[in-house]
Amino acid sequence: MNHGLSILFRAIPLLMAAFCFSYGAYIYGAGDDPARLTAGPVVFFLGSICVALYCTAATIIRQIIGTYNEAAKYILPTIGYAFALMTLICGIFIIHSNYAGAYVTGRVVCGLALIAVCVATTAAASTRFRLIPINSAAKTRTISPGGFKAGQVAVFMSVAATTSAAAWIWAFVLFGSGTSAEHTAAGSVMAGIACVCTSLVALVASIARQIRGTYTTKERTKWMGLVLVMGCTAFVFGLVMIIAHWGQPINFVGFVLIGLAMICWSISSKVILLAKIWQADFPLADRIPLIPVITALTCLFFGAYLFEEALSDPKYFVPARVLTGFGAICFTLFPIVSILESGTENKK
Repeated sequence: MNHGLSILFRAIPLLMAAFCFSYGAYIYGAGDDPARLTAGPVVFFLGSICVALYCTAATIIRQIIGTYNEAAKYILPTIGYAFALMTLICGIFIIHSNYAGAYVTGRVVCGLALIAVCVATTAAASTRFRLIPINSAAKTRTISPGGFKAGQVAVFMSVAATTSAAAWIWAFVLFGSGTSAEHTAAGSVMAGIACVCTSLVALVASIARQIRGTYTTKERTKWMGLVLVMGCTAFVFGLVMIIAHWGQPINFVGFVLIGLAMICWSISSKVILLAKIWQADFPLADRIPLIPVITALTCLFFGAYLFEEALSDPKYFVPARVLTGFGAICFTLFPIVSILESGTENKK
């Protein structure tokens, strides 16, 4: 990877973060109707996820180009966790505010904080990424002496798994708290967020175990299957919400769930790539980065249709804006997958 390309791949997540922060602030500040007060904060705090993704990209790129140092090892993951914490605090603040739509908005923002925690954990697990191609090409399958200890791998996986479990539990609690539109909307979106967090568990596990050298052939199917199932779960749930509540304002949640499914499938590109290149040559590895490009375009095109629908039906206002933000998240994953493809080439 040349220096110019490394700068571009690090700039894309920051540009997408700037887009989410500015667009979210614009939506929020352009009016005081409930739809804007919901869409604005959600899009804004998608930027925190982009920043966490930048930390992951920078962690890997700096190792590839030889500029990684001890300070970056700690600073980059810390930045990701800091933005996750900031997002969680703001979400809690919104929950306790009394403006229209705060019940759903605050909980969704807290859910985005959970995703940011998992992404920051991915950055932390990538601090010895340079060992993956070395371990993959090794003739003997032993624990890498420079890799993580078993306890460190367990910590990374536990943080991601615990965060994912918290999202699932919160979703079921919301569903069980009542049958109102607010409970249904908040619970449904939180379930979709839980699918994204679970997908990130597969990514964290794949990276950490390959760095340690304990990744097995059976895990290829295990982790790939998990993330693909999570994407399908969010997608099918979205279709169910759209069809079951056809003609009702609440069915807008289905479109948000479909967008979250696109994010899951974008994450799957990283998990699939790591699985396919482990101890094997995969000629189509350079095609896998197209997955997040396709999902990003899907979100943007889908959002464009909803923008038109919103002109005649206000219920589409929120999903149209949120899908645009999801498109930014998916596109942010494109340079990271490309980095993985570049950095995990087997060393002969």
